[in-house]
Amino acid sequence: MEEGTGLGDDWVHWLLDAARARLGMDVAWVSLFTEGDQRITSAVGDLASMNVVEGMSAPLEGSYCVRVLSGQLPPVVTGATRDPRTRDLEVTADLNIGSYVGAPVRDADHRPVGMLCCVSRGPGTHLDAESARTVELLADLISDHLRSGSAAAARDLAARRERVRSFLVRGAVVTHLQPVVEMATGAVVGHEALSRFPDWKGPGPAGLFSEAAAVGLGVELEELAARAALEVARTLPADLTLAVNLSPEALTCDSVVQLLLEHCDCDLAVEITEHSRIDDYAAVLSATGRLRGSGIGVSVDDAGAGYASLRHILRLRPDVIKLDTGLVMGLHDDPARQAMTSAMVAFAGETGARLVAEGVEEEAERDALLARGVRYGQGYLFGRPRPAYDLVA
Repeated sequence: MEEGTGLGDDWVHWLLDAARARLGMDVAWVSLFTEGDQRITSAVGDLASMNVVEGMSAPLEGSYCVRVLSGQLPPVVTGATRDPRTRDLEVTADLNIGSYVGAPVRDADHRPVGMLCCVSRGPGTHLDAESARTVELLADLISDHLRSGSAAAARDLAARRERVRSFLVRGAVVTHLQPVVEMATGAVVGHEALSRFPDWKGPGPAGLFSEAAAVGLGVELEELAARAALEVARTLPADLTLAVNLSPEALTCDSVVQLLLEHCDCDLAVEITEHSRIDDYAAVLSATGRLRGSGIGVSVDDAGAGYASLRHILRLRPDVIKLDTGLVMGLHDDPARQAMTSAMVAFAGETGARLVAEGVEEEAERDALLARGVRYGQGYLFGRPRPAYDLVA
């Protein structure tokens, strides 16, 4: 590896491994451009299986990278051996590429000086626009790192991690509840627990969860939020289900599962979001099996938002399927959304799952959902999230 690139250190390898694991890819690398070539300065994963060696150079002309930068290829390529744009490229065969996600590394003038690439031998049917955004975000971090130097970037990461850790120690979490109702009558049948962090000096709850995940403390924050929500669970009427959001990674953490089991006398469910990739279904199924054995339900969130939701539903066999807001929005005017909703109703009926529509804001949407057999809903039409202590009082 060349001296002075600013990329040959553990921090970049850590970022690359995070990208590879997040997307479920075999290999991730950063390359820097030279005259007509690109040199792989950092690489992680099963390098031998894809004929990748850290420090190797390859011509830009035949690469995916130059085609992404020129707009000839999208940043996400699936089924590369069947796609007419990629199947006949020499690099596809040379590196055994079945799927690819890439984003440019840029200098201070925003010019592309390299690429962050994730590749796999498999077709990558799970990859989507969110995959591209993940790689773009990490490429931006590496761009900043390249410009500012590895020592400064490492200090910044350590400072960010310490900031999140300090917040976790304070543990200031306020649980808000949003009702789930039987839409025909308006009767509340449960709530979803949503976390708010009044002492966090930064972007909202989603920003804190993203920051915690970026510095390796995501599960710790989820456990803190779950603990606060479960304290609320004991104050709710026994016939109202409380749903707690957890990522697959948190759900396979022993301390999180044990925390849930300690509250199994409450009416609980865990929601696994569609956007969260599951790399080890066996581990997740083991955890959900323990929870179900103690009476805790399992829900798949954001169904209909992407391909992963169908895999989650088929593999996890959830007790509750929550229709994504994007499917519900404008349902009454969109025959395609109506057809998808009817299909989900039929599927839920066959599998015995309860179907809940999220993001219902208009009476016309509610009426269209009821007409297609969706009984339960959640959204501003029925109630906005409110602090749990207000509702309990």
